[in-house]
Amino acid sequence: MAAKIIDGKAIAREINQETAEIVAKLAREGKKVGLAVVLVGEDPASCVYVRNKIRACAEVGIESKHINMPADSTTEDVLKVIAELNADDSVDGILVQSPPPPQVDEAAVILAIDPDKDVDCFAERNVGRLLIGEKKGFHPCTPWGVMELLRRSGVDPRGKHAVVIGRSNIVGKPMAALLMQKAAGANATVTVVHSGTPDIARYTRDADILVAAIGKPEFVRGDMIKPGAVVIDVGINRIFDEQLGKHRLVGDVNFAEASEVASLITPVPGGVGPMTIAGLLRNACIAKELK
Repeated sequence: MAAKIIDGKAIAREINQETAEIVAKLAREGKKVGLAVVLVGEDPASCVYVRNKIRACAEVGIESKHINMPADSTTEDVLKVIAELNADDSVDGILVQSPPPPQVDEAAVILAIDPDKDVDCFAERNVGRLLIGEKKGFHPCTPWGVMELLRRSGVDPRGKHAVVIGRSNIVGKPMAALLMQKAAGANATVTVVHSGTPDIARYTRDADILVAAIGKPEFVRGDMIKPGAVVIDVGINRIFDEQLGKHRLVGDVNFAEASEVASLITPVPGGVGPMTIAGLLRNACIAKELK
C-alpha cells in the first residue's frame, strides 16, 4: 500500500493564515511586524529563497526590508549592516541568507545579530533556550516545521523511536532536541546518525519516525525503512535526470521506493520547504510579541 503524502504546502497555508491573524491583531494594537532579509551576492538559489520569503511576508502582512549587498562585501561590511538593523526599532527580525560568499565569516555574522531579532534561532542564547526546553522564544524554522507537520498529520512522537540522519546545527541537532523534549507532541526516543556512523541502515530500519537531513540525493532507499514508518525528507538536491534531459529536485529519500514502505511521507518539493518559511514568519511575530 502506497504511503499517504503529507502536504506541506497545505499545512503551511494553514499556519500562515494563523500568522496573518496574529499580524492583524498586532496591527490593531498599533504594532507592525518588520523583518529584514540580508542577501550578500547574487547566488541564484539564494535569490529564489529570498524572493519567496519576501513574498510570504507580504501575504501575511509582515513588512519586509530587503538589503542586497555586493558579492565582494567583507565581513566588516555585513557587520555594519547588522549593527544598523539591530538599532532599527522597525525591524523585529533579522535574517542573513545562508550561505554568504566565502570571504564573509558567517559565524561572526550570526553572533552579531541581536538574539531578540534572531528569527533563524542560530544565536547561542536561543540555541541554549531550545536545549533546556524553554517554551517561550524562537524555535529553529525547519525543525519547528517538521514538528508541526507531524502534529498536524496526527503523528504523536511519544514513545516512538525517531531517527535523525544528519547532525547540522541548522537541522540535525535542533531536530533531535525538539523530538526528545519532555512536552506534548514530543517525548520520542531519539537516535542521531551521520556521515561517521557505520551501517546507518541498521538504525533507520528501527525508526518509527525517520527524518532525513544528510544532504545526499536519494540516500535513503526503500530497504532502509521500517514498514509503516513516518518519513520526513528535509533534503533538497538538484540532480540531472538523464531520461528527462534536464535537472530536477529530489530529496534525501528515494521517494518512489520509500512510498511503498512508509505509512506517511513528505514529498520534495512541497513538503518541508514551505514549512520552513512558515516558521520564519511565526518567529517574526514572536520577536514583536516579546518586545
